[in-house]
Amino acid sequence: MLPRAVMSPQTTEGGGARPRLVVLRALGLGDLLVAVPALHALRRAFPHHHLLYASPEWLSDAVELVGGYGLLPVRGLDEPLPLPRGSVDIAVNLHGKGPQSTALLQEVRPRLVVAHHGRGVDGPGWVEDLNERARWTRLLQWHGIAADPHDVNLDVPPIAARVAGATVIHVGAAFASRLWPADRFAMVARRLSDNGHRVVFTGSSQERRRALEICDQAGLAGSAVLAGSLQLREFAACVAAARLVISADTGAAHLASAYGRPSIVLFGPVGPGRWGPPPGPHVVLTRDDLRRGDPFADSPDPALLGVTVEDVLLAAAGLPPEP
Repeated sequence: MLPRAVMSPQTTEGGGARPRLVVLRALGLGDLLVAVPALHALRRAFPHHHLLYASPEWLSDAVELVGGYGLLPVRGLDEPLPLPRGSVDIAVNLHGKGPQSTALLQEVRPRLVVAHHGRGVDGPGWVEDLNERARWTRLLQWHGIAADPHDVNLDVPPIAARVAGATVIHVGAAFASRLWPADRFAMVARRLSDNGHRVVFTGSSQERRRALEICDQAGLAGSAVLAGSLQLREFAACVAAARLVISADTGAAHLASAYGRPSIVLFGPVGPGRWGPPPGPHVVLTRDDLRRGDPFADSPDPALLGVTVEDVLLAAAGLPPEP
C-alpha cells in the first residue's frame, strides 16, 4: 500500500525539479534525535523528494548525520518559514500538536500537511503520555507510511574522535531539574578511573566551569575536560567511539542510543516512559516514587536525587564490556 501522502499527484517546482518535503522541528539536539526514526521513514517513503529539516542552524552537523536532509534554518515558531508559498509539496509537523506549528506550515501552502488532528488537518489524535520516538512514527503510520520507532541509527561523523574508547560523563542539562549533583559525578568519575576507565567530561561552553569543578573534585587531570571545546560533529564522534556514556536525559544519551554505545541515563522530572532509550545496552536510573515532575524547577528533581553513586557504579559494572 502506498502512503496516503503520495496518492494524489505531486506538484514540482518549475521545470520538473524535485518536489520539496519540509519537516518542522524547531527544537534542540535531543528532540532531533528522538525524531530520527520518523525522518528515516520519510526518506524511504519519498526517495525522489528534496528533504529539508527546519530547525535552529546550530544543529546542522547533527542533521547531516541523519542522512538525506538539508537544513532549513529557523529560530522558532515566531517567524514565517523562509520558503515561497506553493514551493512545498509535503509539510510534516514533527514539532508538536499545534496549532501554531501546523499554522506555520500551512502558511507556505503545501499540497499536503502531515500532522496530528487539528486546524483542518486529518490526522491521529494527540496522546500525551507516549514515548517520543513512538509519537512521531505513530503519526506517520496513521498516514500510511511504514516507520519503526527503534530505527535510531545515525551516520558516524567522517572525522576521528578526539578521544576514543573513553567513558564519557556528560555533566550538563538544559534545566537545573535535571542536574545530578556535581560531587556525585565526581565520585563516579574517580571510582571508574581507579577501575581503569579513561574518563572525559563533556558539556556545552556554558557548562565548562561545572565540568572543571567536577574534574578537580575527582582528582583527574584538567585535560579530561572536553566541555566547551567540541563542535557538534566532534561531540558525536566522541560518543560514537565511547566505551560508556553517563548522562542525564540529554542529547548525549540519545547519541549513545544512536550509536549503540553502552549508556547510563539518569532521569528526573520526566520519566523514561517519555524520553527513555530504545532496546540496547542502556540502563535507566531514576526514583519514580520520588518524582516531583516540574521540568523547570530551579533544583534537581527528587527522582534524580534518589539515584546514588552506588547505583551508577553497579549499572556500569553490569553493562557489557567493550568488544
